[in-house]
Amino acid sequence: MQATLMIYDGKAAPDADVPRTGGVPLAPEGFTWPVCDDYCGGPMQFFAHLPVEYGVLSVFVCQNDPGACELWDATSGANRVLLFPPAGLVPVAVPEKGVTLLPAVSAITTRVVTVEPEEDDGDDDLPPDAYDLARSGWKREPGAQFGKQREVLGSLGGSPSYLDEDRLPGCPSCSGTAEFAAHLEEGIDRQTAMKLGGRLGYVFVCRSCSEGAFLTG
Repeated sequence: MQATLMIYDGKAAPDADVPRTGGVPLAPEGFTWPVCDDYCGGPMQFFAHLPVEYGVLSVFVCQNDPGACELWDATSGANRVLLFPPAGLVPVAVPEKGVTLLPAVSAITTRVVTVEPEEDDGDDDLPPDAYDLARSGWKREPGAQFGKQREVLGSLGGSPSYLDEDRLPGCPSCSGTAEFAAHLEEGIDRQTAMKLGGRLGYVFVCRSCSEGAFLTG
C-alpha cells in the first residue's frame, strides 16, 4: 500500500507557484473570488494551492461565521474547489472584507510512503487504510507510540480515508462522479491551522467541469 503524503516544508512566499496552504490564490485573468452561498454571503477563505498532474487545485472554505456556515458539507455552498490550467495563472486581488487568508503560508513537499497493514488487532470492521497508516507512521521510531504526524498536511491521490460511501460527493455542475484528489489536515500548529474543527478535509474534483467539492469527516 502506498500514499503520497504532503509534508510541511517551511514557509513560502504568499504568491509562490508551489504546493502550499495559505497565501493568495493564483488564477486565470478575470477570476472572481468565491463567496459563501450558505449563510453569510461573504468571501471565502483561501486554503490551498495544489499543483497536480492535470492542473492546479484551488481550495476555498468559508470561515466568516464558523458553525453557522456548514463548511463540512460538500453541498452547503460554504466551500469551493476549482481546477485551473497549469500555466497563465496570476496572483488574485484579495477582498478587503471577510476572513479571506490564513495567518501563515506553509510550503509543501511530497513523499511517497509504502506501508504495510499492522497485525490484526481484532477489529475486522475497518479494512487497512493507506493514508491513516502512512500518517500515523511518519517519522515514528521503532517501538515508539507516536511520530511526527503534525508535519503531515495531507496527501495527494489515493482514496478517501474512512469516508462513508453515502458522503462521496458528485460534481456540483454536471452531477457526475467526482474523483478524490487530496486530504487536507488542519496544519502543523495554531498559526498555520486551517480551522476544520479537528477533522480531516477531503478534496474532490471533476476534471471535465474544472471544479469539485470539499467536505470534512
